[in-house]
Amino acid sequence: MTLLDSNESKKKMCQIYNEISKELFGFGTTLLRVTVEGNIATLYAKHRRSPRSAALEDEAPGLKLEVDFRMSHLYKRKFRKKLSEMGLDIETVLRDYDAATQWAVTNVILRDT
Repeated sequence: MTLLDSNESKKKMCQIYNEISKELFGFGTTLLRVTVEGNIATLYAKHRRSPRSAALEDEAPGLKLEVDFRMSHLYKRKFRKKLSEMGLDIETVLRDYDAATQWAVTNVILRDT
């Protein structure tokens, strides 16, 4: 068992993920699950729709897409930094967010040691 797939590490990753969500959006996720396979952790998160996001969607859909993209990029950067502080040697963090359903899938890939 590696550091990544310990129950303590999974709980900590979820806690960090939710902390960043609260910091950026004002609230955490409604569902958050993490799985580990080898050196890859995958987080599945169902987010809440922000009232600001819904307003932008109606008034300026292109701007909303840009904001979603930028916020996802910021999320990844903050998440990577926090996970690195846990002692994880991260190769990359990949995140995809579907605004229509509010689902996000984040993959954390560790360097092979």
